[in-house]
Formats: sequence, C-alpha cells, structure tokens
Amino acid sequence: MIAFLIKRLMHAILVMFVISVLAFAIQDNLGDPVLQMVGQSVPESEREEIRERLGLNDSFLVQYVRFAKNAVQGDFGNSYFYREPALEVIARHLPATLELVFASTLIIVLFSVPIGVYSAIKPRSPISRLFMGVSIIGISIPVFLTAIVLIQIFAIGVTVTLFPESTGWGAWLNALFSTEGNMPSFGRGYELVNVVGNWDTNLATWNGLQHLVLPAVSLASIMLPLFIRLIRAEMMEVLQSEYVKYARAKGISMRRVYFVHALKNTMLPVITVGGVQIGTMVAYTILTETVFQWPGMGLMFLDAINRADIPLIVSYLMIVGVIFVVTNTIVDLIYGMVNPTVKLTGKPA
Repeated sequence: MIAFLIKRLMHAILVMFVISVLAFAIQDNLGDPVLQMVGQSVPESEREEIRERLGLNDSFLVQYVRFAKNAVQGDFGNSYFYREPALEVIARHLPATLELVFASTLIIVLFSVPIGVYSAIKPRSPISRLFMGVSIIGISIPVFLTAIVLIQIFAIGVTVTLFPESTGWGAWLNALFSTEGNMPSFGRGYELVNVVGNWDTNLATWNGLQHLVLPAVSLASIMLPLFIRLIRAEMMEVLQSEYVKYARAKGISMRRVYFVHALKNTMLPVITVGGVQIGTMVAYTILTETVFQWPGMGLMFLDAINRADIPLIVSYLMIVGVIFVVTNTIVDLIYGMVNPTVKLTGKPA
C-alpha cells in the first residue's frame, strides 16, 4: 500500500509539472493581461511599467522557474483580476463545483444501476428497449443543448396545444404536456448555509436544492446514458458466466443471484470507468456552469481566459489535475477492497 501511494505521488508530481508547462506555454496566445486589467485609456508607458512589475517581460524560462519556486511553497501567485491569491479565488468557487458534481453523481448512481440491471435481466422487454433508445439519444446530445432544453421546459415553461379550443379530454391532454416553468435556472439561490470557511452549501435549504436540480440533471445527462449501457453490458456478460449458472443450479433465489453474485462482479469495471468519468465531470462543468451561471470553477475558468488571468488559469488546471489524480487513486483503493485479488503494486501474488 505504501509503495502504491508513493508511486501515485510521483505520478502526481509529473502530472503537475506537465500541466504547468503546458499552461505557461499557451499564455502568449491568451491576450494581454495588462490590457484586460487597465483598459485602453491607460498610456502605453504605464502599461509597460505594470508588465515589468509583474514580470511579464521576462523570458518563458524565467517566469516558469519563478512560478515553480513559489508553487513548491504553496504560492501560486496572485490573480491579475481579483488581486488576491489565486488559490483563495479557487477555494471560493470550488464548493459550488463540488456540490454540482456530487449531486450529478448521485443522480447517475440512483438511476443507472437499477435501469442497467433491469435492462440486462429483461433485455427484450419494451421498457428495456425504451431505456436503450433514450440512452442513445442522451449520448448524442451535447450538454449545453440539454441545459437549454431543461431551461425552456422547466424554467420558462412550454404550452402545448394538441387540441385547439377543446374541452374535456382534449384540454386535459393539453395541460398534461404543458409546463408552467417555475424552476430556478440562474445562480445558486439566495438561501445558502455556510458550512465552514468559504463553503456555502446548497444542500441545506429548499431554495438551494431547487437551484441545484436543473444544473445537476444537465451535468448528469452526459454520463448517465454511458453508465446505463455499461452496467447493462457487463451484467449481461456476468449472467452468462459459469458461477452464475452454478448458483442457479443450486437453487439460490434469483434475487440473490442478480444482486449479490452478479451485480458485485458487474460493478468492478464500472468502478474503474466511473472514477475516471467523475473526474472528467469536473471539467465538463464549464459548459453547465456557463449556461446556468453557476458560480463554480468552470465559470471562473472561462472568465480567467477572457481576462488572460494567467496565475488563475494555471492554478485551475493544476487543481483539476490534482482532482484527477486523487480520484483515480481512490478508485484503485476501492477496486482493491471490492476485489482483494487485485494487487495495487502490480506485483504478482
């Protein structure tokens, strides 16, 4: 275990190094941060003085070495726009993103497991075919389009007139397919509860949960169809294995065969893929947060690009890299607990 953690730490250092080099390499293509800070009205002489003070006129190597020395000490520099440490800016936006990813993950788990298992047990049923058809559509639709559709239906409202000027059943069907559109779709709401430090949570109030629903469903729509199809495929393969056939032959109840013998082994590859995909969701929040104006790291990152805020961009990319490394490490540890025959160090048993 110790050897595995040391190996992962070395991988994390390498990942952070590569990310920081790439982030610094593209900074010249992001625009002039000084111009974003002071505007066009400031004379060129003053702008040049600011560039000199910030060290922007130094060579790439000098700037990177200076950043690396400070980063080792936990200092990622000050944001040009916010004029405060970049890590503090990220820490202020991180809770919103983590709660959005958590809510989306919860939706994915609650829906993908039962739907995937049912579709595997009864692959030819009309409901299973419906789930598979909807999942194909879900995989094909980009997240921003899903977000816009959700806003139109549940926030703005839709009026469907199938039977004009009708009463009775016609009016009832018109009302059935119409929505009033009263769900909030902008920001995090006004009833946030402070947990600790900069962490204001949406999970403690009804207003906060209402604001969380549409962004979470939108973000979950990226991975939910994938997980449904993955669980279905793995479950169907496991159900054809010899040990499942043996369990059936012994007269074990089908419920136990499905949810103890088969599902446990189905979840092994799902855990592996799920850990990577959940880490990817942190990056996918950029589009979701932009559409819903959710004040998380994704929206902050886009603003930082528009402002050419190099310290904030580099800090964001490195934090996301850390999240990926930590997530993958936790997934490997969970995989080892679920399947003890797996050796984390890669050495033979």
